[in-house]
Amino acid sequence: MSEHIMKANHSLILDNRSSLTLTGVSDVIGFDEQTVNLMTDCGALIIKGESLHINKLNLDSKDVCIDGTINSLQYLSHNTKSIKSKLFK
Repeated sequence: MSEHIMKANHSLILDNRSSLTLTGVSDVIGFDEQTVNLMTDCGALIIKGESLHINKLNLDSKDVCIDGTINSLQYLSHNTKSIKSKLFK
């Protein structure tokens, strides 16, 4: 009998590069108007842009909404220790 492994749920919806809705967010590592660093169920996510604003944050339901001009999205590895060292040089 095979063992059923639950995969983490993480999704993102980018609307016209001005509104980003994410699920599966477990932590906000840091943010300012140019960068938002999140920990998701699929690893760390770095969002870069202009005039970024966290419009909705609910870590209990793992939902985040970000407004502003989204220029890039980059995922890093699952290794939290290496992620934090990269983000906080």
